[in-house]
Amino acid sequence: MSVVRSTCGICQIGCGILVHVDNGRVIKVEGDPESPLNEGVLCPKGLASLEYLYHPDRLQHPLKRLGERGEGKWLPVSWDEALDTVATELAKARDKYSAESVVFIRGSAKGFQDEYLTRFANVFGSPNIAGMAHVCFVPRKNASIITYGFYAIPDFDYLPASIMVWGKNLPETLHHVYRRVARAVAHGAKLMVIDPRKMRMVDRADLWLKPRPGSDLALALGMLNVIINENLYDKAFVEQWTVGFDELRVHVQDYTPERVADITWVPAEMIKQAARFYGANKPACIQWGNGIDQGVNSFQTARAICILRAITGNLGIPGGELQWLPPPLLERGSPEFSLLEKIPPEVRQRRITTSDKLLPIAFHVLPQGVINAIRHGDPYPVRVAYVQGCNPLLTYSNAREAYRALLNLDFLAVADMFMTPTAALADIVLPVASYLEFDGIVAPPYSLAVALAQQKVTRLAECHSDYEILRDLARKLGLGEYFWDSEEECLDYILAPTGITFNEFKKIGMLDGSKQYRTYESQGFATPSGKVELYSSQLKEWGFDPLPIYHEPPETPYSDPELAKEYPLIFTSWKSEAYRHSGGKQIAALRGSHPEPIVMVHPETAGKLGIKEGDWVYIETKRGRIKQKATLSTGIDPRVVGTDYAWWFPEKGVSDLYGWAKSNVNILTNDKPPFNPEMGSTNLRGILCKVYKAPAISAS
Repeated sequence: MSVVRSTCGICQIGCGILVHVDNGRVIKVEGDPESPLNEGVLCPKGLASLEYLYHPDRLQHPLKRLGERGEGKWLPVSWDEALDTVATELAKARDKYSAESVVFIRGSAKGFQDEYLTRFANVFGSPNIAGMAHVCFVPRKNASIITYGFYAIPDFDYLPASIMVWGKNLPETLHHVYRRVARAVAHGAKLMVIDPRKMRMVDRADLWLKPRPGSDLALALGMLNVIINENLYDKAFVEQWTVGFDELRVHVQDYTPERVADITWVPAEMIKQAARFYGANKPACIQWGNGIDQGVNSFQTARAICILRAITGNLGIPGGELQWLPPPLLERGSPEFSLLEKIPPEVRQRRITTSDKLLPIAFHVLPQGVINAIRHGDPYPVRVAYVQGCNPLLTYSNAREAYRALLNLDFLAVADMFMTPTAALADIVLPVASYLEFDGIVAPPYSLAVALAQQKVTRLAECHSDYEILRDLARKLGLGEYFWDSEEECLDYILAPTGITFNEFKKIGMLDGSKQYRTYESQGFATPSGKVELYSSQLKEWGFDPLPIYHEPPETPYSDPELAKEYPLIFTSWKSEAYRHSGGKQIAALRGSHPEPIVMVHPETAGKLGIKEGDWVYIETKRGRIKQKATLSTGIDPRVVGTDYAWWFPEKGVSDLYGWAKSNVNILTNDKPPFNPEMGSTNLRGILCKVYKAPAISAS
């Protein structure tokens, strides 16, 4: 038996693991106590790695559809035949209609697998690469870069005086950061939590704010109002290292605590208390989360939080918000690796969603635009899709439209580990290797600036890694020159700036980045002015708001009071500890801990609606309704309900596509404008709904 030091790949965090292998079979996966990220602790998903690897429902052979889409009839075929079919359909669409008629859809991998697909799409010639960037992390990253030139990471290991956790369920979705926060709190750091529902962290918090879902930008602006008007900002830093403070001061006068209280449902006195809490307890850091990304104000909410960090002087200081110098490997998304230049600018400008006029630094294609192009040929028809590790029927807003669109495609190929509702609609399904079955480099986009080795320790049947699939597909299309013969050679190329090979990297295991304290004092900030841009002349030049302005989202009690008469509640959603996005519902250890979709309802609201604990209820918007099981909690506002995200039922079989529409929150969301103007984010939270008890016969 051997023990291999590697990195968990179920999510993007990069937890260190020890893999126990006996005669080629993995018998145990445990946390690596020497890992600086997880320090030996694994979340339930990581602990279920063996179930993922050896699950009897793993896809292990390429499949070709027989019969109608979604009928569930498949013919196992060889890899050669499967890739020949995919290559033929890609080439046919390119040659008959243009490369733009093919869309490449990225999903949950969030590692270099994404970059392999981007590289493939670029050499193929299609500018249409769709992902979830518009509602996941990238609004915060781009806002940070526009404001002060880097993505700030909290310095929890140098004890902060205060920590603000905003829109992030750390205990369940970022457990290694949660432990750092918990340690800091145990050593005296004050904690504030901003989230519409009570979670485990709230019990440790000195202050908990429950904003109306979707109103976070107004709250941030209200806090800025108090911090500026009460002189809680760092005057020396503001004077020397920011531009636009006078404009900001005037701007936030419109966001008094009283006005913001009306918008956010957070009492005015609590808004003042939160501002004083953050402004007076320095060094301070903000751990923000995905809740900020998902709405019409996504980018500007992140901008306002960046401004909070800056004017309080918390950038670059010990215990504050740091720029990290990452290890010198090729950066994910770098033009050099993605071969961005292979698509001429005039072709790049023909992206499906170019007319949406997003930030010039946003190259993604919006999912809602992909669906519109397939369904309605606007701005031109999309006829073929290649989907890698994504389940659009669960993760795309207004999911019934996504369903109709996938049915309309001339050809659909899906590469995944399991049969999913989306894969069940494909013409060809390709079985993808799990993270234990291929070599890789994990470079977490946040938390700590490190690069970690992920090692192949086994391989099942005919499963191939995403790199191997795309390499072989490129060869069949005459594009093989752009891919290395082996995955290891590709990884050597990524590591070339470090001066080591992947084989050497495996023995090292990790490359460290370094914390950068007050680098602006010698280098300035990487912005046009060399300072923090509170008022962004760059945004103004591009045609966007230079200061964050709150816009009321659609379908709220304030933007549509008539609709509120029929739909008097609002819903939000969240991800649970057991699952990653739509994945894991077939994993027994995970499903056992969270067996059914749950909707959180306040007891007062439930009483008025005749709903009891454990009742199945309908949640309905004007687009449709879903069914989830009620749990009653005082940890949520009586006007809000909180739904489980991305639910489907693998055990139901293919007859109704695994129950994809029964409890799927994206049946309720909208894919129509208005979107966030900078990033194209759809509005996924704070939407008007009604809730009512499902008849007992329907609760099965």
